[in-house]
Amino acid sequence: MLRNIDLKEISDGRLYDANDMVKAGCDNCSGCWDCCQGMGDSIFLDPLDIYRLTTGLECTFDELLETCVDLHVVDGVILPNMRMVGKDERCAFLNAEGRCNIHAIRPGICRLFPLGRCYEEGGFKYFLQVHECKKAKTKVKVKKWIDVEDIRKNEAYIIAWHEFQKKLQEILGSFSNEAMVKKINMYVLEQFFRKPYDGTKDFYEQFEIRLQL
Repeated sequence: MLRNIDLKEISDGRLYDANDMVKAGCDNCSGCWDCCQGMGDSIFLDPLDIYRLTTGLECTFDELLETCVDLHVVDGVILPNMRMVGKDERCAFLNAEGRCNIHAIRPGICRLFPLGRCYEEGGFKYFLQVHECKKAKTKVKVKKWIDVEDIRKNEAYIIAWHEFQKKLQEILGSFSNEAMVKKINMYVLEQFFRKPYDGTKDFYEQFEIRLQL
């Protein structure tokens, strides 16, 4: 999903690398769950998120669609997103105490927030969204905040998925035949989301194989 934004309006004016310190620490949220409700369909999920959810919850992608995940069209591409439920539109995994029931396997957007990514020249930098979290007060290293096992592998994957989506948008935008657009979208859904991942094997290797097919 590509968006043109003015970093001067939403950030502290700095760009960060994984080893930089940034004021994203929120004291374990301290009873706040503002970013876990009222988010509409904006919490999009990538293949790594689906790998974490299906292997961690021991379920299939279709079972996620029945309970906690929806599908929406974004820039012509069909993508899954976390479902908001109830009158408060809370994340389906937020418990009565306002805590995340899947924190260890939470989606990448949740790990990143209140940081964002600014893509440039085949890579990206992190930036701090200064208006998004009232709890973000203390400094923490970016890679510690994101909390993934191998930050470099994760960043390489994020770039690859981003570039794939850019090319996919271009391809879909070149077709006027709706049936062909739907066929391509269904293939991508099957290849990267519905087709089961092996939880005993490295996700990034599985993703690379699927990317080459």
